[in-house]
Amino acid sequence: QVQLVESGGGLVQPGGSMRLSCLTSGRTGSDNVMGWFRQAPGKEREFVAAIRWSGGTTRYSDNVRGRFTISKDSAKNTVFLQMNSLKPEDTAVYYCAAGQRLIFSDFDKIRRYDYWGQGTQVTVSS
Repeated sequence: QVQLVESGGGLVQPGGSMRLSCLTSGRTGSDNVMGWFRQAPGKEREFVAAIRWSGGTTRYSDNVRGRFTISKDSAKNTVFLQMNSLKPEDTAVYYCAAGQRLIFSDFDKIRRYDYWGQGTQVTVSS
């Protein structure tokens, strides 16, 4: 069993920055992949970024590549999502997720993730 707790959301102005954290506990094996997804009102949940615990392979959606950075601190069992140059369209509830033994091409597939956090609201508005 894996538990995930997100933090760091809130209100930020367009062009601003914000960092989300995801504290993990439980059986987080080295072959696990940690992902960030988001869901805006009235829209489907979508992939944002993912990272493999072992080796640190990352993948980003086209919408955030170059603006967002996913990273990990293995000693603290924490995954981060640094978000820069935020836009109003980045407004959503952001979820952390964990999946086991994902291949790179599956990093963006919601159904491959087994555990989810409760989500944290990010609002980009002036």
